[in-house]
Amino acid sequence: MSHLAVAGLQLDLQAGDNLDRIADEVAATKRRLSWVDLVLIGELSAYGPSVVHAQAPGGVAETRLRAIARDNRVWLVGGSIFERVDGVIYNTCPVIDPNGEVVLKYRKIYPFRPYEAGVAAGAECMVFDIPQVGRIGVSICYDMWFPETTRTLAWMGAEVILHPGMTNTIDRDVELAIARASAAQNQCYFVDVNLAGHLGNGRSAVFGPGGEVIYEAGSGRDIIAVELDLAHVRRVRERGWHGLGQVLKSYRDGPASFPPYREGAVSASLAALGPLEKPQGLAPPAPLKIQDQTEG
Repeated sequence: MSHLAVAGLQLDLQAGDNLDRIADEVAATKRRLSWVDLVLIGELSAYGPSVVHAQAPGGVAETRLRAIARDNRVWLVGGSIFERVDGVIYNTCPVIDPNGEVVLKYRKIYPFRPYEAGVAAGAECMVFDIPQVGRIGVSICYDMWFPETTRTLAWMGAEVILHPGMTNTIDRDVELAIARASAAQNQCYFVDVNLAGHLGNGRSAVFGPGGEVIYEAGSGRDIIAVELDLAHVRRVRERGWHGLGQVLKSYRDGPASFPPYREGAVSASLAALGPLEKPQGLAPPAPLKIQDQTEG
């Protein structure tokens, strides 16, 4: 078997405890679409973007997500939660199998700094295997803006990239361009699930291994159920999409050693950009000096 049925849940959520809503949505999806193997929800779906909800490993959110996966006999990629480990907070995506067991926890490598303040960076790209199906990679939101993350997942053998996000800003259109390019450049399925409503502007999308658009959602709640053919990924990687570029083979066989990746490499141009900090507005004007015009 080389097919994977994925349901991306683009949910209209509020900041606060959304675990009951997530449980209801996953259960409803499985009742209606019993053939779904894996459910993916958006970044920080459980509580929203505040680190005040950070929990220790095995906390309330993780325990509840494990129960949701087990009760519905489905793989669950639980968006992400803020996880506190030894006083350090990570943006962590748990992947849970149909028995309710956590098979991996991926920590976001590129928190959205300087805005995602107080969140530490993860250090490791991660994949997991679904027996008799294939290898799956995970990244979170801002990670995909750094092509090294997706290329590393493909290098590790990922045939599908699952990408929970939480975007409510004007760059959503740019993100879709990046997601589509990531699928084509790495000859994989790229499943990008955003939040809707108060926490996100939606437009979740699924792209195929040639960069083809399989589906793009609107801005409201949507259940995106697709069947992915991983044998198609393997054929595209071997022969090229419609017999065209064999991208990963060319990357593998290319002679170039790129300067940014050489040990000890330093870029004077990047060093000159200054510190990573929030942009500031125009400085306030100096107060007007009023000359005393008193007569006499």
